[in-house]
Amino acid sequence: MQLLKSPFLISTPNLHTNTTKATPNIRTRVSIKPPPPEFDFKTQILSGSRAIIAQTHPELLDLADEGNLVVIRKDQFGPVPEWRAEFVEPEVIWLLGTNHVSEKSALDVERVVQTLKPDNVVVELCRSRAGIMYASTETDAGPMLKSNPFSLSGSGLFGAVGRSINLGGQTALALRLLLATFSSKISSNINRPFGDEFRAARKASEEISAQVVLGDRPIEITLERAWNSLNWNEKLSLITSVLRGITSSDQSKINYKESTTDNTDFQLYEQLSFSYPSLLQPLIHERDTYIAWSLKRSKAVRNSKRVVGVIGRGHLNGVIYALISDLGDLRFRDLVGERPATGGSWVDTIVKNLVRDTIIGVVIWALYEQLMN
Repeated sequence: MQLLKSPFLISTPNLHTNTTKATPNIRTRVSIKPPPPEFDFKTQILSGSRAIIAQTHPELLDLADEGNLVVIRKDQFGPVPEWRAEFVEPEVIWLLGTNHVSEKSALDVERVVQTLKPDNVVVELCRSRAGIMYASTETDAGPMLKSNPFSLSGSGLFGAVGRSINLGGQTALALRLLLATFSSKISSNINRPFGDEFRAARKASEEISAQVVLGDRPIEITLERAWNSLNWNEKLSLITSVLRGITSSDQSKINYKESTTDNTDFQLYEQLSFSYPSLLQPLIHERDTYIAWSLKRSKAVRNSKRVVGVIGRGHLNGVIYALISDLGDLRFRDLVGERPATGGSWVDTIVKNLVRDTIIGVVIWALYEQLMN
């Protein structure tokens, strides 16, 4: 397989991932517009999509009727910007909404990929979480490496830790470890491993020689941007709540507000966002846009006829809106930026380092306590 050269892609055989080299000394806070309250793909897109499926692949109509399979044609995309006029976008994108802990979703993914035989299969994973596609249902490495949305996977423990620090910094790594432990605990009553649909996507793609594309923004950057979106009171509240959840023996004390979406998955990102509204932008809206761009603008899908996207149901509305409303005025790097350059007085630096190291110490202690129980 030919390896692509691009500042946004690192290529490996049959596996592509979006990554970027950030613009120096820039900390972009882009204005990502979420879907307006009146936008609902089920009422505005789904009927036309169902008609296409009925005509081309009626054997998949049950997924359309469930609202889980949506077709977006090239003529529905937002306009191609002048700076990418030579870029040939995919002819059609098929979006499959999944439940991350559902056996049925895994079977649906396998059926869709084998039926459509796409050029590319874009999954809601980044390079740091690509190991989920290869992970067994259990691991002896402890909760931080078990298959969950925050798993340290892909390069082994030390490689994953190094990448997390490089992309998001020490605080983002600490937050990731904390949330990985938290996620493992509050989902421990589910008898299904996380990410079966991603493993099914990889296997089915290999069988038809399709290219797997890692379409989500690096989790380290997402967590770093999320952390910076909180004020200090919110940061303290978040850490306290999660630590209380990890150490509590009462599951009822660690439940966040119920999501108002119709996604029945356990979605920690969404639950955190409802508890801390400022997290909605980095955790949800920016990622929806990033995934949409991966589906139609990453170099991996250039000149493709057919692309299948495997994403959580909760992202369908936002990703579809981003696909059809895109004005072409934003780029991948606008959603990534760079960690702020170190500045300020030496006192500020000492205080920030003290807070950071305290958080890391508390996280390590919490993980140790969790592993010993």
